[in-house]
Amino acid sequence: MKFGIFYEHQLPKPWEPGLEQKLYQDALTQVEHADRLGIDYAWEVEHHFLEEYSHSSAPEVFLAAASQRTKNIRLGHGIKLTPPNYNHPARIAEEVATLDLVSNGRVEFGTGESSARIELEGFRIDPAEKRAMWHETVEQICRMMSESPYPGYEGKYFSMPARNVVPKPVQTPHPPLWVACSNRDTILLAAKLGIGALTFAFVDPAEASKWVTDYYETFKRECVPIGKAVNPNIAMVTSFSVHQNTEEAVKRGAQGFDFFGYALGHYYAFGEHVPGNTDIWTNFVNSPGQAPNVLNNQARGGIGNLDEVRAHLKQFADVGVDQVIFIQQGGKNRHEHILESLDLFAAEIMPEFHEVEEEREQRKMEELAPYIEKAMQRKEEALNGKRAALDLPVVPAYGRAIAEGTAGRRATQEDKERVR
Repeated sequence: MKFGIFYEHQLPKPWEPGLEQKLYQDALTQVEHADRLGIDYAWEVEHHFLEEYSHSSAPEVFLAAASQRTKNIRLGHGIKLTPPNYNHPARIAEEVATLDLVSNGRVEFGTGESSARIELEGFRIDPAEKRAMWHETVEQICRMMSESPYPGYEGKYFSMPARNVVPKPVQTPHPPLWVACSNRDTILLAAKLGIGALTFAFVDPAEASKWVTDYYETFKRECVPIGKAVNPNIAMVTSFSVHQNTEEAVKRGAQGFDFFGYALGHYYAFGEHVPGNTDIWTNFVNSPGQAPNVLNNQARGGIGNLDEVRAHLKQFADVGVDQVIFIQQGGKNRHEHILESLDLFAAEIMPEFHEVEEEREQRKMEELAPYIEKAMQRKEEALNGKRAALDLPVVPAYGRAIAEGTAGRRATQEDKERVR
């Protein structure tokens, strides 16, 4: 099993000058440290307007900074919001490819829609349309990163003419695709489209086993890839605070993780928010009955001593989870405690999982190889008859168009031959 660390960049009130800067600088130090320890992935979200819960609105900037301080750790958008009102598809393709170039091919392209009202309506996105927007744009972004030129697109949610979207990524045909999943339906959707499942739901190993089984059975039976390649993987999140002493691990990590759950509920379930005024941390501290009570829950399983955390992770490995992602930065968890937990985990727990990971991964991919071949065949069959002849424009510069009184025309075969 592989391991990742995850960042929302939580910043509970009260906010003092310099705290946001320290939050980001500490996170970069943590990613750099995780890279030295051999942690596999660092995941960074994209959210907007979610005060205290997530101050991470430009993941591509953070990940680019992390890329220059690291050498091996995979850098994941966990996730990039793809509805066009958030980000134009061509801009996403350019940003992901650029990050892949500056990181020497370490990008994981996680995608999603978002589901917080304050976020969606802030960008005038209809919640009923967001899934269709996601589907339309992800497919086109993959084409932009892998086709030269991109032939253009006339869709329901965005349109653009033929252009060669540059730069192209290091990884071909494009970086591995993921999608955020919070329930069984999105797990099945990920499998059908050949995308890795980033499961941001806290489930126990018994439930995880069902999700893993559903995902891989659906992948084998029904997958028609949305991209130009498949990424059959399931990642699941858990809390994280490791110490030799259980009580100290809980003291260091439990409140921060409980705030993570409370703030999540505030924006997605039970809260009312007044921008710039609501104090979620104070509400959390003063309303313990509303805070998620997960002390004895499996979700708290990543908080404990070495034996407890090891047993918790082994349960996920045993049911076929490919990656566990740690939520170590939550609430007011302290930077130095996060580093100490990572040190202890990397020294005492991670090696026994990594020791068998290469063999496990090879065995899995050998088993999936014929199903991947069938999935790509289904993709090709679905495209048959849908490929239009490439009709490229000739686009004169504005100066030439004004001088010649021309607005542009379609490219002829002679034009194409002349510029080759």
